Amino acid sequence: MVRLMRLFAAWTQRAGFECGAADRVLLARLVTCGRCRATDLAADVFLDLSTVSRQVRSLVDRGLVERHPDPEDRRGSLLSATEAGRAAYQSAVHRREAELTRLLEPWPVEDRALLTRLLKRLNDDLVDGTYTSLGTGQHPVGEARQGDLHA
Repeated sequence: MVRLMRLFAAWTQRAGFECGAADRVLLARLVTCGRCRATDLAADVFLDLSTVSRQVRSLVDRGLVERHPDPEDRRGSLLSATEAGRAAYQSAVHRREAELTRLLEPWPVEDRALLTRLLKRLNDDLVDGTYTSLGTGQHPVGEARQGDLHA
């Protein structure tokens, strides 16, 4: 598993993704799920609020995310992806999908389907296990599961 994660990190670096992993995860969440508060974003992606705040500041500075006043609490703000952020997200998704398609094209269809099914199961179990270990119970119903986010 460690080797796989290292290989994926090297692969994404070679692919020339402009954003780091944390940026991609946060941007994916904002693009696919819409506006949210930084605290909710941190909880959704299992990152510390200070880490998310630092990453969000960078995304805002680069014009990929914007802040809006929270109508329910004027002291807070809601975050959303900008047009440039959505375009960067879509570009990263397309490049990743093209590279994975190229890499897996020689595999038999049955093997690709099995890999997809097992990775989705592993991701879902990891998400549920993380919620359980945090004492929050099962993953909230209606929230996007790992297979739903293209980070």
